[in-house]
Amino acid sequence: MSTQASAVETLFLHERGDSYRVVAIRDGQRVFHGTLDTKETSAGPRPGRFRTKDGTSEEPRNPDEFVELARQAGRIRISQQTSAAGREELQALLDGYQLSAKTVRTCRYCANDGAYSPITEETAIKTDREHICPDCAREELERELAYKGQFTGQAQQRLEDLLLEVQDLDRIVNLLSGDLDPDLTKFDTISATVDDVDPVATDSLGLHPQLQSMIESRFDELLPVQSLSVRNGLFDGDDQLVVSATATGKTLIGELAGVNRTLEGKGTMLFLVPLVALANQKHEDFRDRYGDLGLDVTIRVGASRINDDGTRFDPGADVIVGTYEGIDHALRTGKDLGDIGTVVIDEVHTLKEPERGHRLDGLISRLKYYCEERADERSEYGGAQWLYLSATVGNPEWLAGQLGATLIEFEERPVPIERHVTFADEREKLRLEDKLVKRAFDQKSSKGYRGQTIIFTNSRRRCHSISRKLGYDSAPYHAGLDYKKRKQVESKFLDQELSAVVTTAALAAGVDFPASQVIFDSLAMGIEWLSVQEFSQMLGRAGRPDYHDTGTVYMLIEPDCTYHNSMEMTEDEVAFKLLKGEMEDVRNVYDQAAAVEETLANITVAGGSAKRLNDRMLGEIDTQRAVGKLLEWNFIDGLEPTQMGRAVTRHFLSPDDAFRLLDGIRNGLSPSEIVAEQELADEEL
Repeated sequence: MSTQASAVETLFLHERGDSYRVVAIRDGQRVFHGTLDTKETSAGPRPGRFRTKDGTSEEPRNPDEFVELARQAGRIRISQQTSAAGREELQALLDGYQLSAKTVRTCRYCANDGAYSPITEETAIKTDREHICPDCAREELERELAYKGQFTGQAQQRLEDLLLEVQDLDRIVNLLSGDLDPDLTKFDTISATVDDVDPVATDSLGLHPQLQSMIESRFDELLPVQSLSVRNGLFDGDDQLVVSATATGKTLIGELAGVNRTLEGKGTMLFLVPLVALANQKHEDFRDRYGDLGLDVTIRVGASRINDDGTRFDPGADVIVGTYEGIDHALRTGKDLGDIGTVVIDEVHTLKEPERGHRLDGLISRLKYYCEERADERSEYGGAQWLYLSATVGNPEWLAGQLGATLIEFEERPVPIERHVTFADEREKLRLEDKLVKRAFDQKSSKGYRGQTIIFTNSRRRCHSISRKLGYDSAPYHAGLDYKKRKQVESKFLDQELSAVVTTAALAAGVDFPASQVIFDSLAMGIEWLSVQEFSQMLGRAGRPDYHDTGTVYMLIEPDCTYHNSMEMTEDEVAFKLLKGEMEDVRNVYDQAAAVEETLANITVAGGSAKRLNDRMLGEIDTQRAVGKLLEWNFIDGLEPTQMGRAVTRHFLSPDDAFRLLDGIRNGLSPSEIVAEQELADEEL
């Protein structure tokens, strides 16, 4: 005992029931753990029973050994958690041996376990009306996390960082139960930025008189990104890739160039978007805006036509609004698109998407071929001007070079965006969404507008489920709704009659809903996790400069959650990847199926020139190998599509889809059975 005592740095005393815990520390490690009972004598309190503690067993020791241990200790500390009477008794006992001690704040959890953990104002973690050390607080948090579900390392680290920052375990535990404490849910703020660009006055543009008059009546000067575009050759016919945040005015760049060229007799403006909902909105906007200038506006969406007012697609119109698929279908089936003078491709970052990227890449190549052939035959004004628009591109310089376009990049964000993260299961998410929607709608910005919300989720069914459970008026909005219903929702939202819309990916591409708040009910779209680019595009819908002072984004994360067995990551892992991730580059690597599909489409459109179309696509295609497969599968005869090949390409079928349909027909399956087989195959991907 004496040898051990001589090396003791700290002797720690802590009240536990009717006894005192005694802990001896050497080199930061516990070397002795025992209990002490006192006895009252005429000289004051003195050591009574003294026992060594080892787990649940105790070994009696001579009480004098406690005195020896105390005399040899470098310092003696009494826990502040000891009662006032207990501290007084210990001080009196030590005074009897001319020993001094200090009272220190310690962790009760550690002390109860026979450990010495002093805590300070900087390290103490509050819990249940007392303070504990960071290590014990972490252990308590880990127990709570295990109860709630399996949290990944990044999610747990986020919560531990918050714990040390706010020093309150109860607040962190409440966060796990859906508490919306903004100091805890706030991940960061994307600051508003202003790029110093001298604006171009609208009266200096020199546009066609009709357009010039209309623009001057609407604006005195152009927005910064528009001014940059004009100064870099917009009205000289130069091709441009315009990369700028949502709500900075990109669309007007395409409109000004295209409408001006159309009015000057330089061909039709073709405005392409990825989604039907967005095409419908642009069609109506352009018709209302430019109909008074005498321009005809038509629309082509997929292989169908818009029947809301009885009109049909008119290739001779001045302005054609179309989806990528709608225009590509026209090219694949040999439809006339008129003399195209301007091509505007909105959301061009779609090029990077695994499923749709190769089709947009092929469409651009096929459409350029169409424009070149048409110009050679009839046009008096030369080739078309190409304008590519996007809010988010990871490698804009490379993409602009590949497209042969001048890069117009503008990094201004009109309003700041606060990004919040909280954890909740599916049922809890509904309660939080209702609370957040009400909170936003009950407030008005300095511009006088109520806060309105876009909720993104991963299925149409969930859209309706969430909308039904929101207390304030809201509506689902997705591609499964008919055109009239979507227009009603858009109109009500703009009139501030709806507190929220609940949508799938239909709104991410830019349908004009001026929302102050975006809520991610899910970080998946269908059975795929969002990419950083998609996430950035969607959160960019929060906050509009003419309506709001700030934008707010809430990510409601379910730990250990996936939405399909093909997903390798969980929702909490994806959340921090999206929040901290780098914007993905637009890079195109095509597998055999994509290469064969695009080669077949290029042969259908360009015949013997298909290799030229393949060669200028962003993704590399081995034309010889692709042609060999098409011949092997009887999709082409020479460099002409067979009847089967034409059917495959006009319906945008992959080779696997085509073979599956053919097998179903040959095996005598009914149409419903063939569709079921296709659905099952898609689910297995």
